[in-house]
Amino acid sequence: MNTLNVTNSWDSKIYSGGWITSEGGSAAVVEPATGQVLAHIGIGSAEDVNQAVQTARQAQLGWAHMPFDQRATIMREAARLIRERAVEFNVWNIRQCGSISAKADWELNATCEQILMAAALPMQPDGLLFPSSMPGRTNLSRQVPIGVIGVITPWNFPLLLAMRSVAPALALGNAVVLKPDQQSAICGGALIAQAFEDAGLPSGVLHVIPGGPETGDALVKHPDVGMISFTGSTAVGRAIGQTCGYLLKKVALELGGNNAIIVLDDADVDAASSSGAWGAFLHQGQICMQTGRHLVHHSVASQYAEKLAARAEKLFVGDPNTEQVHLGPLINRKQCDRIHAIVQETLRAGAQALTGATHEGLFYRPTVLTGVTPDMPAFHEELFGPVAPITIFHNDDEAVELVNRSAYGLCAAIHTRNISRGVTLSQRLNTGMIHINDQTVNNEFHVPFGGMGSSGNGGRFGGPANVHEFTQSQWLSIMEKPIIYPF
Repeated sequence: MNTLNVTNSWDSKIYSGGWITSEGGSAAVVEPATGQVLAHIGIGSAEDVNQAVQTARQAQLGWAHMPFDQRATIMREAARLIRERAVEFNVWNIRQCGSISAKADWELNATCEQILMAAALPMQPDGLLFPSSMPGRTNLSRQVPIGVIGVITPWNFPLLLAMRSVAPALALGNAVVLKPDQQSAICGGALIAQAFEDAGLPSGVLHVIPGGPETGDALVKHPDVGMISFTGSTAVGRAIGQTCGYLLKKVALELGGNNAIIVLDDADVDAASSSGAWGAFLHQGQICMQTGRHLVHHSVASQYAEKLAARAEKLFVGDPNTEQVHLGPLINRKQCDRIHAIVQETLRAGAQALTGATHEGLFYRPTVLTGVTPDMPAFHEELFGPVAPITIFHNDDEAVELVNRSAYGLCAAIHTRNISRGVTLSQRLNTGMIHINDQTVNNEFHVPFGGMGSSGNGGRFGGPANVHEFTQSQWLSIMEKPIIYPF
């Protein structure tokens, strides 16, 4: 059993120029597996957000002008401290978010690698040299910081998804106001703030203001926030995008998904079912990249369903803090009720459950549904739970049509022994990421990541894409001697 140290400076506080009492009061941090109150966090009000943005705006100028190697040193030290404090981060991830130990440990290591990659960004070329039709003129296009960036993050991968934006934004000279989901505001907020403070980040450059919709709304609408990076639901993302569009501020939206795995008639069905199980059930399916639709050629559908159900039945569900389990609890009652309603409605519409479709409290059994058709809720809705609906197709054209029927376009997977066939098929799919002979839940921090359609606005996180995502272009032209114009 993992115990917690809750006698911390962040208890019931927000981080804004140090640990302070918020105007918005505090909220309990509840463990989903037990219902136990673990601690309390500060909740940011609109005034808290305003004060944080004003402080960040002032601090950003000095931070941006700090030599890049000094910024990089602070970033690397933050990564070292997070790794050094792995036990504390992981315990909170397990108990706040229902993560199993292996998921928490992977998330922490990936986060540290992400910070180290971001630390190298300021050392890369930051502009281009363009020719000019004017003799003697030099044209430079360079990337400059945006200023203050608001980062709004979810609870499912609280550390990784926060640092995916926070690290490159800071490294490239911006100040950041981070609003973590209050369900994960310790692992995904308070502990991050403490690590960067201890690493030597100047006061005011990073603020952590947990809260709900009101806190996020104040951050999105603040006139001195130059960019919003949001990871969350498509419905909320649409509203944020609309507001940012009206205010003419930059926005990066990484939204939901209804991701498909295509199992062709020539696939290695055993391997495909392994990918299907991992993609559907990892972290209780509470991942934007979850394999939410299993599209299987009719000739191998029975075999695939049988193998997938057998894998699901071997998975243990329970409290990851006290047991060795594969799946922990769902995050809250609302989410559990939503998933169960989708499953039951799909069953009433004529689908069959090979396994699962039951839960005890927030512990939902991994579920395999067959006979799912495109008009059923389990096909067209984003699941975000441990459910694997299987839909049959008869040819490649039908598989493509089924994938593209969804408004979402985050990721897809294709299983086939014919790589050329898989690549050809991939060119017809309207998704931002496609994995051949793999599963949908893939993340490599140095590769541009993002979706299409209702899964995002075309922005990308990762590697060189971060440079353009968290900066803006500036044209500088230089003449050694001034031009004398006709008037």
